[in-house]
Amino acid sequence: MEEWIGGIWDRWITQTARRDHPHAAVELKDLEKTLGVIFRALGGDAGLRIVAAADTTHGARRRLLQRVAGANERAAHAALDRETLRLPPRLAVLPAPSLNRDLYVWLAALAASAGPVLDPNVNTRASDWIVRNQFAAWATLQRYPGIAPRYRRLVDALLAERIAPEKLPDDEAAQETAIRQALRDPGSVAALPQLTRAKAKPPQPVPLWLYPAPETAAAPRRGDPTNHEASGDEQDAANKRYQAERTEMPENESPMILLFRAESVLSWAEFLKVNRAFDEDPNPDAGRAAESLDKLTLAQDDQNELRVASKVRFDLDLPSAAADDLPLGPGIPLPEWDWKCRLMKADFCRLQTMVAREATPQPLPDHLRRHARKLKNQLAALAPVRRWQKAQPEGSEIDIDACVRIAADRLAGWHFSGAGAYLNHRPTERDLACLVLADLSLSTDAHANDTQKVIDVIRDSLMLFGEALAATGDAFAFYGFSSLKRGNVRFHEIKRFDRPLDAIARGRIAALKPGYYTRMGAAVRRAAQLLEKQPANRRLLLILSDGKPHDIDLYEGRYGIEDTRMALLEAREAGIKPFCVTIDREGANYLPHLFGPAGYTVVRKPEDLPDRLPLLYTQLTGNA
Repeated sequence: MEEWIGGIWDRWITQTARRDHPHAAVELKDLEKTLGVIFRALGGDAGLRIVAAADTTHGARRRLLQRVAGANERAAHAALDRETLRLPPRLAVLPAPSLNRDLYVWLAALAASAGPVLDPNVNTRASDWIVRNQFAAWATLQRYPGIAPRYRRLVDALLAERIAPEKLPDDEAAQETAIRQALRDPGSVAALPQLTRAKAKPPQPVPLWLYPAPETAAAPRRGDPTNHEASGDEQDAANKRYQAERTEMPENESPMILLFRAESVLSWAEFLKVNRAFDEDPNPDAGRAAESLDKLTLAQDDQNELRVASKVRFDLDLPSAAADDLPLGPGIPLPEWDWKCRLMKADFCRLQTMVAREATPQPLPDHLRRHARKLKNQLAALAPVRRWQKAQPEGSEIDIDACVRIAADRLAGWHFSGAGAYLNHRPTERDLACLVLADLSLSTDAHANDTQKVIDVIRDSLMLFGEALAATGDAFAFYGFSSLKRGNVRFHEIKRFDRPLDAIARGRIAALKPGYYTRMGAAVRRAAQLLEKQPANRRLLLILSDGKPHDIDLYEGRYGIEDTRMALLEAREAGIKPFCVTIDREGANYLPHLFGPAGYTVVRKPEDLPDRLPLLYTQLTGNA
């Protein structure tokens, strides 16, 4: 009976204390692409990603029922840092869905014009931050006057939801009055009045403003790089941006004593030994605990590292020389772009060209033969053919149309000495070279469907694509790449421009295997060097990838993306056209920044890649 009554009381007090509007809720995932377009169209940094912000404790004053119910203690604040624009994953603060959607649009517009104003690297007082937010709002309204009516509606609706100043203590009331004035007239408030009481609460959250993003904020690393299938809740949690700090692992010589942080005795804050790079089964308790913490604290556990050292070596260390692929040459030094320092680091990476050691020459697999014949017939139309060329100075036959035109011109008083009167039957040539660069990182070991892994799909795609390209007569080459830090970028030679697609090349395709990470910038630079040596007028760099650039020596996030983007810009300046074919479902978040809106395509089903690749090539080179 007591439990039943307690459940009724909990439901009633929770519902009664709520001040949001669940019926008007709008989810970020439903507007993420639209907000990205708005943010970039209004001048926002194209390299920033839009992610969901994590809830944090705001500490502001709450109404009596909220304190009784323990509700409204945490909120997700919009924030801007050097890599991400963080927006609340769900907005229900205003009473109408249209208002909450407009609030998302306003935050995107504010962030687009507030980048230099709300610098996350500048430590300022709260009052200074509020003044800068006002200036950002004023600048946004000046740049985009059409958004002013929408902003006014948002301000009116928000002020109706906030605690009135007359219901607050004097110093808090003064701050609330200043915030209301700043919202109604951005730029009119110099600074917030100072709090005088020791127990005074900070101001209530302002959903129309961007909050400071500390430099210590960090997104949790993804665990298993081969895990492409995740539930909706797991994916949402992985996309959230959390604040984090590093600390020293406390010593605990007695195994009977619980390891915890003394300042957090009343919270879920004991140290939990996890290894996110190798845990196959995520700890659900740890995930739920992370959601309730304002800041994640990470420590390096040397003892735990000893216990997993053998597995780390098994997964990541290079194979022995007897089992590894054969290196070709001493290695090639390549530069790398450091976007934070705005500096091109010369000879920062070393790329090693390699060829498969155990590549047995083989014919085209039986299960691909029928498909290959179909693709050959489709792409045969692109092959060079003999065509009649008119108005030639010499040829095998008379061009009657040209003779009539020349005679008519002479009668009219016009004479062109260079006019030809013959037909010549000559073959037309496609002056084009294509290099296919395949991502062979460890993530390609994931399953594409019930019967195939991603690496199997890549092998089949290269087999079929090679047969189709051979039918066109175009010059082409196949290479693959993976990496393990900057000193070991592995560039796998599969088929060179000066070699035919023969049994040896097919054997190398069949011998491809996943390994390590994705330092894409170095691989693109090397591929561009090879393409530059080709005499063709049109040169295409076709990249097959299943994820964003990533390596374990800080080559992740925006660093890897910006280096890859710089490598692609260098390739375009050299007259090379890069195009990316990816199976990454999140590719639309970063690929437009790398390749442009028309420079990539996302294949939703990996098993469709063998069919899509030749068709894409036809579209890209049909007019060559």
